[in-house]
Amino acid sequence: MHMVENVTTQFVRQSRNILGDNLVGIYLHGSAVMGCFHEKKSDIDLLVVVNADIANAIKRQYMDMVVELNKYAPQKGIEVSIVRKDVCRPFLYPTPFELHFSIAHLQWYQESPADYIAKMHGLDKDLAAHITVIWHRGSCLCGENIRDVFEEPDKAFYFDSIWSDIANAEEEIMRSPVYMILNLCRVLAYKKEGLILSKKEGGNWGIDHIPPQYHSLLSAALKEYASGKPAQWEESSARGYAAYMIGQIDNQYSPTGLLTPESYL
Repeated sequence: MHMVENVTTQFVRQSRNILGDNLVGIYLHGSAVMGCFHEKKSDIDLLVVVNADIANAIKRQYMDMVVELNKYAPQKGIEVSIVRKDVCRPFLYPTPFELHFSIAHLQWYQESPADYIAKMHGLDKDLAAHITVIWHRGSCLCGENIRDVFEEPDKAFYFDSIWSDIANAEEEIMRSPVYMILNLCRVLAYKKEGLILSKKEGGNWGIDHIPPQYHSLLSAALKEYASGKPAQWEESSARGYAAYMIGQIDNQYSPTGLLTPESYL
């Protein structure tokens, strides 16, 4: 976690310098606040809240800062979104964002920064999940308190956000098996018990709550997630697990009164 502290300390300092009075606060979420950060498998997840729109010149300055600081981040880098305070309370879904960066977009920015700045804004369903994690387990790195800035997203919005990540699990599980195996558990844990879990916590919950025939798959995913050493995956077993989990998530009602995915929005 020493690397996270170094990067976030610089991130906060430079964000204050660039954004000035427009900065409301900076909030850490993801594995770094959920007790499962791994330098080879995790990114540093940040949400920046501002009072008002950001001029393109400031966005360019900010992106240059983030890209430079990203060199000192873990292998998966920094992931950051900037949103206005007025979409956080009351919470707006899908959530508008002013700017976003992750290493998936690094080449685009390096090759055409003006195009990136012009186009990297819009609506992002993932922000409902990020803000829910911030509300329950996040850390305020600077600025206004979490409960003063954010309204807790409606359960339907949160579920729609996390459902979209795993809806096509049967087709996609072999592309990213650890991510999908553990994510399916944490989505089912939320559907059945209303729990906000990390991927690691989701996998451990799954071992306690889903049939034993899938335990070896979960154990292998947890081991790879913790160690970073790739496991071997049997495709038919992985797809069978995904089909079972999707059926459970789609068909079961939870004590929190959530609806089935098709009923949302």
